[in-house]
Amino acid sequence: MAWIALISSVLVLWFASLCKVFLESLSASKASFLNDGASSRRRNVLVVIAHPDDESMFFAPVINYLTSRHHNVHILCMSTGNADGMGSIRKEELYLASVVLKIPTQQVKILDHPDLQDGFGKVWNWNLLASIIDDETRTHSIDVIIAFDDYGISGHCNHCDVHQGVRKLLHDASGRHLEAWEIVSPNIVRKYIGPVDIWLSILFSRLTKDRPSYCLLNLDLRKSYAAMAQHSSQWVWFRKLFVTFSSCTYVTTVKKIV
Repeated sequence: MAWIALISSVLVLWFASLCKVFLESLSASKASFLNDGASSRRRNVLVVIAHPDDESMFFAPVINYLTSRHHNVHILCMSTGNADGMGSIRKEELYLASVVLKIPTQQVKILDHPDLQDGFGKVWNWNLLASIIDDETRTHSIDVIIAFDDYGISGHCNHCDVHQGVRKLLHDASGRHLEAWEIVSPNIVRKYIGPVDIWLSILFSRLTKDRPSYCLLNLDLRKSYAAMAQHSSQWVWFRKLFVTFSSCTYVTTVKKIV
């Protein structure tokens, strides 16, 4: 009987968490990320990712937040994800996913640099990354960058290098008005409790005192699933399970990089 009570409790908590998302989607979100109050303005935001599908698998809550508030979102993808020889296919899939996420394809740039190839053990040069990101920010008058944190959600070395590239840019361009935010990696337990992590993310975001932090709920789950489904070469059973059970689908905490 104990296991029945446990399963029932988990199901109730899961349902309550989804209700939280649904209710938030029906009302104006209380999150004030990139909100200047009465003088709130449209920002030029660059989302920097390592591989096609990162935007749908890890960044969907923050992208949905930004587009719902009419910020001008650009995506810079540092590789075609060619580790399995499907780079050209994955490149086109990212364009399809960007349409679902309401990001114009002309605002999506996908690199195929010989020194930035996808793969575990493929170390990317931080100076090169910083230079590329810098060029992109100047070309599109970017004033906000959003990228991985130093663990990169999954621990993939390419994700971690992207974070270090952004940090290198901030250090080198300290005189420019350029702010950067990272999506915070949840620990292994929180990572796989689905929408239940919403409550923990809200709590930890409020307790964070060292630097600005915001908890963003994914207010359009159907759009996120539809975007990930555009990556048909990657949309296999274990990624379907990941998207269903990963907290990254339902909530993202963004923290300012200083």
